[in-house]
Amino acid sequence: MLRRLLRYPYHFAINYVPNHILNKIPSYTVRHFFYRYAFGIKLGKGSSIHMNTRINRFNIKIGVDTVINRRCYLDGRGGLEIGDNVSISPEVQLITASHDVNSKTFEYVVNPISIQDYAWVGTRSMILPGVILGKGCVIAAGAVVTKNVAPYSIVAGTPAVKIGERNSVLDYHCSWMPPFD
Repeated sequence: MLRRLLRYPYHFAINYVPNHILNKIPSYTVRHFFYRYAFGIKLGKGSSIHMNTRINRFNIKIGVDTVINRRCYLDGRGGLEIGDNVSISPEVQLITASHDVNSKTFEYVVNPISIQDYAWVGTRSMILPGVILGKGCVIAAGAVVTKNVAPYSIVAGTPAVKIGERNSVLDYHCSWMPPFD
């Protein structure tokens, strides 16, 4: 009984506070302070997590000068690693956990996602468990990525397929923190 009662404050602290209070604070400094020091997210210098981003668990590492735009979903249950100078557009979902559809017990399965430097993930894309996005790749808006994406590839569709190749000479920074976002 006591154990069951203690679950409520725990879930309030790790689910409600970061996803219904902190993510609405219109200050990067305050949000990032709590994400780093209260929840243990490794957030590189110049990187930003914009307002209304939902975070599920905190096994998350984000490199330098990377932007996570508004209303994204960062799933750290299976581990999420995002490199340097990555642009994650609004409403992207990075999902690291699922269930085995062939398991008679609906087995819970986790697989990490790795997004390498200079990747660009378009609006409302979904990256599924176990995927590696190669350096400099581009994920078109609305794509559902179920398999690894080679470096500098451009993919689109559901499921995502290669539609082109990106220039491999990239030298930019995604440090972007507009006020009140």
